[in-house]
Amino acid sequence: MAQVARMMKQSVTPDFKESVSQTAASVVGVSKFFGKTVVLENISFDVAEGEALVLLGASGSGKTTILRIIAGLEQPYTGKIMLHGKDVTELPARERGVGVIFQSYALFPKMTVEKNIGYGLRIRKRSRKQIKQTVNELLSLVQLEEHRKKYPSQLSGGQQQRVAIARTLAYKPEVLLFDEPFGALDAQTRVHLRREIRALLRKVNVPAIFITHDQEEALELGDRIAVIRLGHIDQIGTPSEVYNNPATEYVATFLGAANILEGTIHNGHVEVGSVQIPARIDVAKFSEGQSVKLIFRPEDVSVSKTQTLPSGHACLLSGIVEEISFVGAYERLRIRLDPGGSAACDAGDTPYYLTTETPESQTAKPIIATRPKPESMATKLRQGDRVFIGLTSFTILPSDSRASPGPDSSK
Repeated sequence: MAQVARMMKQSVTPDFKESVSQTAASVVGVSKFFGKTVVLENISFDVAEGEALVLLGASGSGKTTILRIIAGLEQPYTGKIMLHGKDVTELPARERGVGVIFQSYALFPKMTVEKNIGYGLRIRKRSRKQIKQTVNELLSLVQLEEHRKKYPSQLSGGQQQRVAIARTLAYKPEVLLFDEPFGALDAQTRVHLRREIRALLRKVNVPAIFITHDQEEALELGDRIAVIRLGHIDQIGTPSEVYNNPATEYVATFLGAANILEGTIHNGHVEVGSVQIPARIDVAKFSEGQSVKLIFRPEDVSVSKTQTLPSGHACLLSGIVEEISFVGAYERLRIRLDPGGSAACDAGDTPYYLTTETPESQTAKPIIATRPKPESMATKLRQGDRVFIGLTSFTILPSDSRASPGPDSSK
């Protein structure tokens, strides 16, 4: 195993945080046009040594085009691609040292597992001894020693994927590119294989770029996530940063479920309907009277039949339970807010304050809340129940969040 790791990147760093300090790949100011259609516009990002970066976006967002440009299968209109400090923009794909793992695996059906893995070494005229040693090490690395004599048709989808990765690792790529690698697998196999690949990448210390439209996949695979929309990167950051502090409304809604309430800035607070929420407003980002959006996740909502809420959950307003759905480990509630209802929150001990200075702009806004199984079992709710609602955290964005210099958040 140690020999494989040395073969990949000379050494394996035990502390991953230390291993990602050096930039392995850079995309600098890349733009791409197909005719008059702008596919990518001024895309820039770095991938550190040993890092896994996920490009997350809907179909047609441009993520596959970025992958093809890095691999040398497409040429950018502007910009450049750097691998370990070397400009490879003009180099053909075969000279870049980039390994691409496709969704279809592209294994040779009439070659055994070991011959598939050694194929790249054979066409590079490596010695038989070197090929045999490398294949044996990679079979051990991907845990397929007992399947070495089998053909692709005799393997499961997950095993075929591991063969494809081992074949790519055989010729020591500078960066690995994964093109929707789990799309052809069933849900259970996808989860298992994601974990295997993350562990494998840590061992060999090869930087990797994944493209996917699956939010759960992005959160589990990536050290960082770049959310792409219409040829632009809306936000790039760690999974926690992108999920908990979305920079745009698109990021908030694409990466998981999000509730969005419209409000205005007034005297350093956010007014949502008849409720005023102090939120430590940054005057450099928001101005008096500016329209904003209050964004929060369903799991950041707490509900109670009384105004007694858990510590840190201040009562905001009340609402009516419209729908209750059982979703395995948790219960999902659809609640229609009633800011002007007779059972409003008591403002005495809460950081949320009622105000009558602004007319209600949202009189019946639905939100989604989730409750973990123990809580839903302890306190049963029924359709039609009135509940009090609190928040633990939220993000404030301008109504035109693309123009935002960055989100404010409060907890």
